[in-house]
Amino acid sequence: MAKIVSAKEAVDLIKDNATVMIGGFLSCGTPDKLIDELVEKNIKNLTMISNDTSVPNTDKGKLIANKQVKKLITSHIGTNPETGKQMASGEIEVELTPMGTLMERIRAKGAGLGGILTPTGIGTTIQEGKDIVEVKGKKYIFEQPIDADFALIYGTKADKYGNVTYCGTTRNCNTVMATAADTVIVQADEIVDCLDPNEVIIPGLFIDYIVLNTDNQG
Repeated sequence: MAKIVSAKEAVDLIKDNATVMIGGFLSCGTPDKLIDELVEKNIKNLTMISNDTSVPNTDKGKLIANKQVKKLITSHIGTNPETGKQMASGEIEVELTPMGTLMERIRAKGAGLGGILTPTGIGTTIQEGKDIVEVKGKKYIFEQPIDADFALIYGTKADKYGNVTYCGTTRNCNTVMATAADTVIVQADEIVDCLDPNEVIIPGLFIDYIVLNTDNQG
């Protein structure tokens, strides 16, 4: 059974130099209250794995603006000029990965796989320094799995057992990230006693802590 804690209690588990996955596509399905606690606590030298860095001073963008991230593994940074600025100045190390490849590398970790083979990036700078594998005459890049110390994810609704469900596209990359971190913390808009099994999208066995988003309580 997952433990229900406050955002502060959850983030107190995270220390400097941690590797943290953060769910969401821009601000859709992003655990903003957990991010705010990371900013408040000013945890430094994070390795952040996320689809994007949002926009300046919004959710994930706050971590960039506050210079709490030393390394970033992501798919795009174009919506946040501050990320590009820090990348150009050498203040932050950025590993840009095609979106599908990023999600599959995370999924590979969750599935216990040793990596994935993808044709995406063949003939480009993406393949530099990586092993190339040929299968039936076609070349693939070998990409290693991605894991993390923590995954901070969003859920529309969770039950006390840790099962999580979603409304619409808010699930995005939250579902795969829940499988690939040592400790998984979900920020839920609502907590109920028990979800209908037909609603469950992330099984509770992946969830360690639940944080209620009190902004959504009337």
